[in-house]
Amino acid sequence: MPKKHILGDYHYRRAKEIGYRSRSALKLREIFSKHRIVRKGDVVLDLGAAPGGWLQVAREYVGEKGLVVGVDLARIAPLPFNNVVLIQGDITSPATVEKIAEVLPKPVDAVLSDVAPKFTGIHDLDHARQIHLARVSLRVAEHFLKDGGHAVFKVLMGREFHDFLKELQKHFSEAITVKPRASRPSSAEVYVVCKGFKRMD
Repeated sequence: MPKKHILGDYHYRRAKEIGYRSRSALKLREIFSKHRIVRKGDVVLDLGAAPGGWLQVAREYVGEKGLVVGVDLARIAPLPFNNVVLIQGDITSPATVEKIAEVLPKPVDAVLSDVAPKFTGIHDLDHARQIHLARVSLRVAEHFLKDGGHAVFKVLMGREFHDFLKELQKHFSEAITVKPRASRPSSAEVYVVCKGFKRMD
């Protein structure tokens, strides 16, 4: 997108005014406000956390007594909070999952997934890769979520979306698709808000 278009975007400017690292922070804040995914004192795992906008919102909601763990393949600049822990690693790697396990004091209350591949501009390919990563996030969530926990998954609409939604509906009591106001109308991006995790052992 041309720089002048970005700078003219209300939500982009609003995020910068508030001090968020990303425009998508406003999307997550809206989801939290409407769906009550995270509360004070919660433990939150944020997958695909760079550059850190979602970490900022999650920290606002969990407060000083909660914990937020952010994971991304890219380096995330530190945030000025003792209860925000950063892990640089690939969520498809067992070694990264082990690192996550080492820092979590208990099963997490919520998992956030904002993972995305390197986009090619070919929608079907980008969609397939993004759904694959969302499924990896679901596997990680299965590993760490507490019974009754919640999750938010970013996905791209496409031919594999409904199968993935059905998969989420098997693992959670509720899984609904939302498109926050801060999302561009032309974007294929949507979010699936999931409540009531059901462990399937």
